[in-house]
Amino acid sequence: MTVHLRVIGWLCVMVFMAACSQLPRGAAVDKEILKTSSDVEADFAIYPVTRAFLPSIASWPKVGDEQYNWIGSTKGYSSQVISPGDTLNIRIWDSGENSLLTGPGSPVADLTEVRVTGAGTVFIPYVGKINVAGRTPDSARSAIQNSLEAVVPSAQVQVSMAEGRMNSVDLVGGVRAPGSFPMPDQNFSVLSLIAAGGGVDGSLKNPQIRLMRGGKMYGTSIDRLYENPGHDTRLRGGDKVIVEADERYFVSMGAAGTQSLYPFTKDEISATDAVAILGGVNAARANPKGILILREYPASAVRPGVRGPRQPRVVFTLDLTNADGLFSARNFNINSGDVVLVTESPINGARTVLSLVGSVFGVFNTANNAAN
Repeated sequence: MTVHLRVIGWLCVMVFMAACSQLPRGAAVDKEILKTSSDVEADFAIYPVTRAFLPSIASWPKVGDEQYNWIGSTKGYSSQVISPGDTLNIRIWDSGENSLLTGPGSPVADLTEVRVTGAGTVFIPYVGKINVAGRTPDSARSAIQNSLEAVVPSAQVQVSMAEGRMNSVDLVGGVRAPGSFPMPDQNFSVLSLIAAGGGVDGSLKNPQIRLMRGGKMYGTSIDRLYENPGHDTRLRGGDKVIVEADERYFVSMGAAGTQSLYPFTKDEISATDAVAILGGVNAARANPKGILILREYPASAVRPGVRGPRQPRVVFTLDLTNADGLFSARNFNINSGDVVLVTESPINGARTVLSLVGSVFGVFNTANNAAN
């Protein structure tokens, strides 16, 4: 877990500059930032979070976490389908007296552990190679029997299969019993695989699902799979499914309930959720008009106007003392790596600088411990 040290370092500089000039009074921290952001050479921008602003930020890029696509569910065969690498057990009955396949006193010929070649074929005596890949076991049985009719008209065939690598999937970590699992049919889904592995480990925070297929990575969360059956994608042979904890986080500082790193507990965390997660704001110290969210965007995201910020470094301001601010905070999503800074009220101005500096070093130590 990596904290955006550049953002924290930037915050330290601002705090010490404020301390050298004068102690902040009440919402002085956010006023100082606002004043600085209006300077010609300011390298950050400030945006109040209001109902009018929300449509603009909705088109801005997300930062702090990798974005994954997911594959919707589809229907497949309700039975097994033979793939290269599978093993077939073929039993042939022939009641003829001079059978080419069976011996005296035994009407049955067993061809055991016949491996399907990379070309998808199996070899049958007196017939040659028969293509069975992509067929169900019953369809393969019919193909083999039809091929035998020319040399053994009375033959009857039975086929069973043992799944090979291309008819198995791997479940890696995050469950009670990870391992490689054969696919019982072509409708074997991600949730079916997780159930076969004993279910998700209850200690994981907001479990995330990663599907590796054909050199590509797809991702979603277990909650989305539970809530939407259309996301329970059908697996293919050779797929790898990884279950892991959500690695996203945000940082709290200032007059918050605590100063620390907080993992995401669900797929989307609003500003209101973040304030609740960090224990609310200290009624005796916090300024509800001075809650700041610090975020850093890549240079490629800078697009002055409605499609991007004016500067890579951005400060969003929240005012929780009016209805517009409260409702807007509920609809403003926190990104991974954001710093939630709660400024102090006028009565404890001197303590503001000290607590913020202490928070910086506290979060720095917490980040180092988390990384080790």
